[in-house]
Amino acid sequence: MKRLKNALTILFVVFFLVSNVYAADYAKHITVIGTSDMHGNIWGFSYEDNSETANNGMARLYTYIEGVRAENPNTILIDAGDDIQGTIMTDDIYNDTPDEPHPVIETMNYMGYDAMTLGNHEFNWGIDTAKRILGQADFPILSANVLNPDGSYMTGNGYVIKEVDGVRIAIIGTVTPDVPIWDGGKEGIDDMTYLAANVAVKNAIEEIGDDADVIIVSAHMGMYAEFDEDNGSDSAQKILDDNPGIDILQVAHNHVVVSEKQGSTVIGGCRNGGRDAARFDLYLDEDNNVVDSTVEIVDMTGVAPSEEIRGIPLVKEAHEKTISYVNGGGGEDGEGGVALGSTTARFQPENEIRGIPEGRVRDTAVMDLINKIQLDASGADVSAAALFKDTSDLPEGDINYGNIFDIYKFDNTLYRVNVTGAELKAYMEWSAECYNQWMPGDISISFDPEYPDYLYDMFEGVEYEIDLSQPKGERIKNVMFDGKPLEDDDVLSLAVNNYRYSSALKAQGLVSGKKDWESSSSIRDMIVDYFADNSPVAPFVTDNWKIVGVDLSKDDPRRADIIEAVNAGYLDPPYAESYNLSDYDALMAEAEANQSSSN
Repeated sequence: MKRLKNALTILFVVFFLVSNVYAADYAKHITVIGTSDMHGNIWGFSYEDNSETANNGMARLYTYIEGVRAENPNTILIDAGDDIQGTIMTDDIYNDTPDEPHPVIETMNYMGYDAMTLGNHEFNWGIDTAKRILGQADFPILSANVLNPDGSYMTGNGYVIKEVDGVRIAIIGTVTPDVPIWDGGKEGIDDMTYLAANVAVKNAIEEIGDDADVIIVSAHMGMYAEFDEDNGSDSAQKILDDNPGIDILQVAHNHVVVSEKQGSTVIGGCRNGGRDAARFDLYLDEDNNVVDSTVEIVDMTGVAPSEEIRGIPLVKEAHEKTISYVNGGGGEDGEGGVALGSTTARFQPENEIRGIPEGRVRDTAVMDLINKIQLDASGADVSAAALFKDTSDLPEGDINYGNIFDIYKFDNTLYRVNVTGAELKAYMEWSAECYNQWMPGDISISFDPEYPDYLYDMFEGVEYEIDLSQPKGERIKNVMFDGKPLEDDDVLSLAVNNYRYSSALKAQGLVSGKKDWESSSSIRDMIVDYFADNSPVAPFVTDNWKIVGVDLSKDDPRRADIIEAVNAGYLDPPYAESYNLSDYDALMAEAEANQSSSN
């Protein structure tokens, strides 16, 4: 035993010495902070709710960034796109105002960004608007795979080389080449060339040659292909597979946390709205070779917003102007606090289980209202729409523009297209893939975290069931239209927004027909007009669809105990995986331990 202890002691000492030799075996330390998908959230404020947020916004990011810069002066700041779209401030005020300073770019200039990559939402208003707004940046905007008609980079730069502490760092920016799927037809979009991201990065690396010691790729796309599964032109993993010499790979677009290491490459991605920052640390030797690297995704919860950012004159003006705009009903001057209309009651039921949105597990008045407006406007037989945010609701009483934005945050237009019964059912199956399969003993419905909430459409004009005891692709049952079973060769007209038409119906090959009608106004404007003409609006629910094939054991007292623990905050919400009654004892022990530690 004594020999064993001595041997273990020697091993520990050797490990300690080796670890410290390795830790000291670097001469330079460079930190890279990556942000993305900030979607116009400067202040840390929800204009649709007229309330401060607690864990996001560019002002919080700046507080964190300044702390890191104080810790390590050799810090660079990059962004992976989707920044000038996403709030009432950006979408309804500043993106439609020509030749005026843009508050997001003004803020990014103040924050001291070293580079920004284009995101797909930078294209929402067409090429000229994108170039006008982004042209206000004091830092390079990168677009290695988007080329002007003459073959030059759309933004003038595909990559930039920064020198920090004698280290030459190449930053290559690439956006998902799927931009024309969503925004094709808008001003200048179809005139651009969109290269496969892996090819564009390879071209840039070859052009850079020996001029850089470190290669960073800032990619506005997820790790895996969104549409091009065969070739991976929109896959960050494909970029890495074809270019193994990358030191840092920043991903974006999907609004999910990514933190991993593949070989010597550190990979990081953040959620949206300024919720996180990705911190990459590189350790280099005297010859500027990377000897170690780490990645950390830092949540902004608990970080105080920077008063410097909030004090920027344009930011303060834009914030106040947006609040006034919302309270004024979205009018030109935004003054007067005029309501757009009113309701007689709330439109969403209370969640039974914290974190499990009732609006996605049963038919609700919010979705029936949107689908009714789409059916009325289009004259279609069937309508499809999504609950873009799990908490979207209409309160009882007066309704302002922020409330409308809350239930429909995108500037989508409405299309009508003929579909067969088989095509409609295929589309419904695609939508129902957002759910996890229910297993015996599960106390709730849960959701596949790989499917963002905005991909789940609910349908009106047909009656149907979703059998969650079945695997994906086999869930849509008993579809009825006009009182009869929907046959595969029946032909119906479908109302669907332009985004879903392009990114799902066409890109996924679900529908062969082409649109035969397009609205002249946005769906959000249609909702505004509906309240103007029909207030007070009473919530109504058609209950035309329901989830079947599940037994949630609602009479079992064990289920009530688990739900009580979730709602009290002693267990995490079972969003991505349901709690199961078979784990009752372990769950109660975990809840008790969490309760004790919180007291």
